[in-house]
Amino acid sequence: MGDMPVYTIEGEGGRTRVVIAGPLLVSTISGLDRDLRAHEDAVHEVDISAAQPMDTVGAWVVHRFAAAHHADITGAGRDAKVLLEAVAHAESTAAIKPEPAPLLQRVPETVGATVIEMAVGTRRITGFLGSIIVALASSLFHWRRFPIRSLVRQMELVGVTSLPIIGLMSFLVGIVIAQQGAIQLREFGAEIYTINLTGRLSLRELGILMTAIMVAGRSGSAFAAQIGTMKLTEEIDAMRTIGVSPAGMLVVPRVMAAMLMMPLLGFYAAICSIIGGAVISDLQLGIPFLTFLSRIQEVVPVYDLYVGMAKAPVFGLIIAISGCYQGMQVSGNAEEVGTRTTKAVVQAIFMVIVLDAFFAVFFTEIGWG
Repeated sequence: MGDMPVYTIEGEGGRTRVVIAGPLLVSTISGLDRDLRAHEDAVHEVDISAAQPMDTVGAWVVHRFAAAHHADITGAGRDAKVLLEAVAHAESTAAIKPEPAPLLQRVPETVGATVIEMAVGTRRITGFLGSIIVALASSLFHWRRFPIRSLVRQMELVGVTSLPIIGLMSFLVGIVIAQQGAIQLREFGAEIYTINLTGRLSLRELGILMTAIMVAGRSGSAFAAQIGTMKLTEEIDAMRTIGVSPAGMLVVPRVMAAMLMMPLLGFYAAICSIIGGAVISDLQLGIPFLTFLSRIQEVVPVYDLYVGMAKAPVFGLIIAISGCYQGMQVSGNAEEVGTRTTKAVVQAIFMVIVLDAFFAVFFTEIGWG
């Protein structure tokens, strides 16, 4: 009989009988299941007297084959009969996809589930932020254990390696601002104010905002993917087992790197944007490059720079926390890593834009508008 189940076909008195022999177990049934599915000839009887042992999967395969051919099952022992009755009663005629609930019921349910999910998520993120603060305080009190090498490495990944893409993006944004602004201002004979427009927008808003969006898509997603993969491979559980805090070793360096590098990247992006505006102004508007730069110093108030730099660490904190939090929530399978990475980017960009609007109102109210 061997270790794999087999079946033979016997014919007698115009009746076709299929005799199944061997272990009908989930670990051995795959080949027999494939053969039985391919069997198309008429069958009147299925003999399983030699099919031992049998589990639920084996019983289901036999029952499905017999039902498909309207055949009788014979030779079943006591245990086999119990399993066959169980799988027969397990059949359901219900629709695979249930009918949707009425609209008036579905909408409140969806809204309620969303509100509850937001409340639970807010509580978890608050707790996560608290664990980061505790880990940071512990690192300051025990500074010899602070992962300085990890911090330097994350500063390199967040800041240094992102300089080319942020610089190019900001340069092109500056060109667009100056070129489109000049077209609109030309109607009023005020092309010279293109300098004001480019300088103030770059230093106050777009420099840091575009940088935050780029860092969220680049570094925030990397944080979520890295920590999520470590969660799947149980490296984080291993760290807890040996007494190492994952928040202190993984999260704190990433949060600090993002907060420290965002002001520098934001200032760098603003300068690249201004240079882009100066280049297009020199080529199309007849404003000399050096005149554009010197005029920037006269028309852009210094508090615009302060506003942009004040927002930068907050944006960095939001991006890093979102990425690390979503990475820590990974569980189940590798698909969850991609889902959580996407959530981290979307959540970070959304919060950055919301906070930018809040800061715009706040600084206007205090007279820095």
